[in-house]
Amino acid sequence: MDDNETIDKKFQKELIAGISALVLLRVLDGAEQPMYGYQIAKIIASGQDKAPRFKQGVLYPVLRSLEEAGLLESKVEPSVSGPPRRYYQITELGHATLQRWVNIWNESNVYVNTILEGRYHV
Repeated sequence: MDDNETIDKKFQKELIAGISALVLLRVLDGAEQPMYGYQIAKIIASGQDKAPRFKQGVLYPVLRSLEEAGLLESKVEPSVSGPPRRYYQITELGHATLQRWVNIWNESNVYVNTILEGRYHV
């Protein structure tokens, strides 16, 4: 791996770490019923054609963190085809937090794009 690849991978990792909670809340906000980790991972992976890789190993610690913060709740249910599965769903606090975070994301996105496009005053 050359230096550019190393630097790019580090940047992507930091970027994903910063947005993973937002992405997970949005996926669960749009779900009609509670979802287990692998289902969530498949949805996230389906949108990654040109996006940085969101690895499944990031998913579970973030889900636990969101649950500890009261933004998600979970329950374990038996599975017909294997070990029990933990199903997650967003809470009312999670819905409210997602709305605020989307606003923060949009404001941040405008700011970053302004700088990247050179539309700033010196």
